[in-house]
Amino acid sequence: MQVITVPVTPFMQNARFITCQSSGKSAIIDPGGDTDKLLAQIKQRDLNIEFILLTHGHLDHVGAADELKSALGIDIIGPHKDEKFWFDALPMQSQMFGFAPKMPFYPDRWLDDKEQINLGDMVLDILHCPGHTPGHVVFYHKASSQVLVGDVLFRGSVGRTDFPKGDASQLKQSILEQLFSLPDDTVVLSGHGENTTIGYEKQNNPFVSGRFG
Repeated sequence: MQVITVPVTPFMQNARFITCQSSGKSAIIDPGGDTDKLLAQIKQRDLNIEFILLTHGHLDHVGAADELKSALGIDIIGPHKDEKFWFDALPMQSQMFGFAPKMPFYPDRWLDDKEQINLGDMVLDILHCPGHTPGHVVFYHKASSQVLVGDVLFRGSVGRTDFPKGDASQLKQSILEQLFSLPDDTVVLSGHGENTTIGYEKQNNPFVSGRFG
């Protein structure tokens, strides 16, 4: 799996283009904003975009999804249906995050835990990881040992749980049971900041070890 990262919005959210190298088919994960910037990348790199994947419904991760859907004629897939609350609340999120007004929109398809998505010859496993938000999912590509985790896990940190419907104990459970079940050499591609690995976070993440709650 080839990954191209394009930070977008003042929140420096890591929008990702993932590509199946054998088929040349691509997808966009978490296009949080800056639609023109993302469209320019698609044109420059001549990407064959099949669909948009969303880890969760926070505006800094979904802000350009509906515009890209219209521009490219593709579907929005994910997250889990428990995330509908945050899509309903997009107008409120616009005010909360200081974004331009955003009307509600919804995925063409919700995802379930242990479901799989095919992109060309690649298979992505879906893991439901609530806590940061109730319907948060992550996308795991076993063949290349990479997992796209949105805002569940960061290098040395974890996602915030002080937003509505956040749950710190649930987030910790998601990390321990879902993410930490993956091999230690799995590369973690987070929604903000630098990459890390499952093994590094097992050994060093203070929020998961109990040192910080």
